[in-house]
Amino acid sequence: MYAFPEAEPYRIKVVEPLKLTTRAQREEILKRGHYNVFNVPAEDVYVDLLTDSGTSAMSQDQWAGIMVGDESYASCRNWFHLLETIQDITGFKYVIPTHQGARRKAS
Repeated sequence: MYAFPEAEPYRIKVVEPLKLTTRAQREEILKRGHYNVFNVPAEDVYVDLLTDSGTSAMSQDQWAGIMVGDESYASCRNWFHLLETIQDITGFKYVIPTHQGARRKAS
């Protein structure tokens, strides 16, 4: 008898439709990008095995955090919370936050 997996203990809050492509279309997309996945437009990606961006729904607490977060200035309360948390976890005195960056379109 087949055992079904247990249901996930949460409700998905947001879904986004994705574009489905045929194998031939995917091959053409890769060819246009010179077989470099960094040159493949995000809208042409159905399953992203390269990054962790957009791979799951956010929880209601994560969405709420975006709404109440203060990112108004470099010395906002969220910066100090981040600084104290990283210092507490790592023991490092100095913290230099860096953004993961944005993908630039190849010329």
